Amino acid sequence: MKDAVISGASYVLVHVPDLTMVAGTTQLLERQNPASEYIKKAESHLRTYEEAVSYPPNQAYIGNVSPEELRNIKRPWYQNPIKGSSRFGRYGEIMPEDEFYGLMALADTFGLVLLEKEFAESVKQKLLKHPLFSEDDVGRIKNTADEIAVKKLVEEGAVELKVNGILVGCVRKAHDRDEALSAHVMAENLASKASAVLALKYLIKNAGISPEEIDYLIECSEEACGDMNQRGGGNFAKAIGEIAGCSNATGADIRGFCAGPTHALISAAALVKAGVYSKVAVVAGGATAKLGMNGRDHVAKGMPLLEDVLGGFAVLVSSDDGVNPVIRLDAVGRHTIGSGAAPQAVMQSIVYDPLDRLGLKAADVDKYAPELQNPEITEPAGAGDVPKANYKMIAALAVKRGELKREEMESFIEKHGVPGFAPTQGHIPSGVPFIGWARERILEGSMKRAMIIGKGSLFLGRMTNLFDGISFIMEKNLGAKDEEKLPDLSSYLAEAFREFAEYLKTRGEAGALK
Repeated sequence: MKDAVISGASYVLVHVPDLTMVAGTTQLLERQNPASEYIKKAESHLRTYEEAVSYPPNQAYIGNVSPEELRNIKRPWYQNPIKGSSRFGRYGEIMPEDEFYGLMALADTFGLVLLEKEFAESVKQKLLKHPLFSEDDVGRIKNTADEIAVKKLVEEGAVELKVNGILVGCVRKAHDRDEALSAHVMAENLASKASAVLALKYLIKNAGISPEEIDYLIECSEEACGDMNQRGGGNFAKAIGEIAGCSNATGADIRGFCAGPTHALISAAALVKAGVYSKVAVVAGGATAKLGMNGRDHVAKGMPLLEDVLGGFAVLVSSDDGVNPVIRLDAVGRHTIGSGAAPQAVMQSIVYDPLDRLGLKAADVDKYAPELQNPEITEPAGAGDVPKANYKMIAALAVKRGELKREEMESFIEKHGVPGFAPTQGHIPSGVPFIGWARERILEGSMKRAMIIGKGSLFLGRMTNLFDGISFIMEKNLGAKDEEKLPDLSSYLAEAFREFAEYLKTRGEAGALK
């Protein structure tokens, strides 16, 4: 049975400072307090598009600088932008807010996104110049109105869409009484859908395939679409695939908090290896709820609001081509229900148990990719450097197992760790941002093996106190096994039997065959 391989990846960011102020949960809660000092100050801490593009971790996310290069850039990174930074990278892009509103309208099939007429025309012209969007795509933007009509809808509860503080549109509710179809939820879901469409289109381009070649889609963000009768019923996957032109695909959603993408990638690999599908795209858009999540701490410390971008990604899992990195399904790390939540138990189950099954040591993995949150975002909020905390635990267990000397821990972390560079979008940082880099390095021969680690806080849903963790190893392809060229064993045995019978005849012993 052939393995499943990773044959493409894409990563996109969308800079949405104005949406941050009206859709981010922290800002929404603060607005309930008319005397909020944070809200009074927050807008003055919003970044310009140029600042977001030149921010080093953002450039690492879309592939213009490697994550390791961040170590050579003085912190704070927001004070040391990369000069001459490009909007476009090897894996995707950083889209500005105005074009993203156009993309939301393009992805909207129920007329819920309403854009002001002049703004809509200007955005159409910009999207027509975009390398990924056709006239047919842009032709989907039809729902427009004058400024007065937009203002009236906002006064009635629609979510306002602004660019540089100027009202340019809104997102309306989809039902009068259904809270699952409120304006806020529809804005949240359409933003997730639109950013996922952008990521999927880049994946198709990067992998050099047509959208029709994709057989199955797995969507793994943290959003939920449905109505009052099934609030998380889905299906984002097919909704995204419809806009991206994946006419031959079906699909479904997988949820698991921050670990969801890793669960999705393992499921995709299993489906491909089983022969159910030959090309599965795993895709996720951004989470508006997490915009400005740590904003209070950033503003209090005089920092910009760094959580002003939506993140998206897509990964293509395909049948073994003998070239692309293999997903090792025989060594999946699992934090089982009985594993326990102690950090040591977690790392044992998701890192060392799979390595033990393969007879590997900690140093046999070139790079570990756990929770890759940008530390510049998490440290001011008291969460520390999350990736480094993971690497320390991996190294400490290696010492305990006798695979590493205590004095070698720091060099191990430097060599086998990846600096955090992903936005704090929940599901986005957990391992997957490094897949594109790992695939590229394995293909060029500078790396053999990487471990992608997803971890999730299941207790946040108030259904269980359990934690979650899951991992897989992506590894150098040793060449596809051409099953068609293997000898037919039954034919081989029959021929051998005939030859042996002839031999016995020459000796007059044919009766021995009876």
